[in-house]
Amino acid sequence: MLKGIMSIAGQPGLFKLVAEAKNSIIVESLVTGKRMPAYSTAKISALEDIAIFTETSEVPLKEVLKSISEKENGAAVAKIGSGNELKAYFEEILPEYDKDRVYVSDMKKIIQWYNLLQSKELLNFEEETSEAEINEEEKNA
Repeated sequence: MLKGIMSIAGQPGLFKLVAEAKNSIIVESLVTGKRMPAYSTAKISALEDIAIFTETSEVPLKEVLKSISEKENGAAVAKIGSGNELKAYFEEILPEYDKDRVYVSDMKKIIQWYNLLQSKELLNFEEETSEAEINEEEKNA
């Protein structure tokens, strides 16, 4: 689901990997649809590699997005105003999140990413479940 989706520091929104060039990658903005090169000097983060700190470990971003989707019944998250409202919302979707290392700006970005991915219909949690089940079956065979 999150494969090939990335965030680029200093650029708004999320990007989809389109192709690889000699010294860069070509990405397409999920917001505008425009393509552009992203060079190795840019701070590029793949969404599938991002995890959220909790008191005991780290939770992959896809699990957090799944929790948001379940809470919102697959709909977009309505506007959340203040930092305290964001913290309360995060407390509901990820009760063990590390309050010292997960900032309000991180929470806001995750909500924005969820809304963007949801609006582009890129959230498919059933696919993730079936892959996990297949992997589990292969281990047991």
